[in-house]
Amino acid sequence: MYKLEEALQKALHKEKQLRVVGFDDAPFQKARGSVVNLSGIICSNTRFEGMLWGELEKDGTNATEVLIELLTNSKFYSQLHLVLTDGIAFDGFNIIDLPKLSIALNLPCIAVMRKMPNLTAINDALKNFDDYTSRYELVLKAGEIYQHDAFYFQCAGCSSDTAARALIKLTDTGNVPEALRLAHLIGSAVKTGQSGKRA
Repeated sequence: MYKLEEALQKALHKEKQLRVVGFDDAPFQKARGSVVNLSGIICSNTRFEGMLWGELEKDGTNATEVLIELLTNSKFYSQLHLVLTDGIAFDGFNIIDLPKLSIALNLPCIAVMRKMPNLTAINDALKNFDDYTSRYELVLKAGEIYQHDAFYFQCAGCSSDTAARALIKLTDTGNVPEALRLAHLIGSAVKTGQSGKRA
């Protein structure tokens, strides 16, 4: 068992409430370098408990650092069992270093996807960046993509079995944990005045 997943394992075993944060980017402009907002929703299982709001650079390289700073400076940090992200990249190709995020936060981290990503298409798109090699290395560092029922995910700091159990507990319906679903809806509403279609 991964050392970081001990608290998560205990909470799952004792059927305690899981406190989780889910991050998704809000609607953004396409211009590279523009500001992109990041919505972080804290849930206890599937019940809303709080919110974080941050900024990223479109197609930048600061996603991991922004997540670490947002969480470690928040009042919610000490209460969390788990961090969820909507995929391993925000606002285009601002890619998360998933293992680094997990180690820095001392928490399991799970990148959740709605379907199996097309890694060939991602690789081709990353070739448009001067720092292609370092960006693609982050994609590879996120590790194996697992499927469990309707969930597709990558994880750091916990086993795929523990991650799957947690995702089930944190989801009301479908394949999107509630914290991520709310992060998308609220981020869209803040930026556009109404919640988005996809959640």
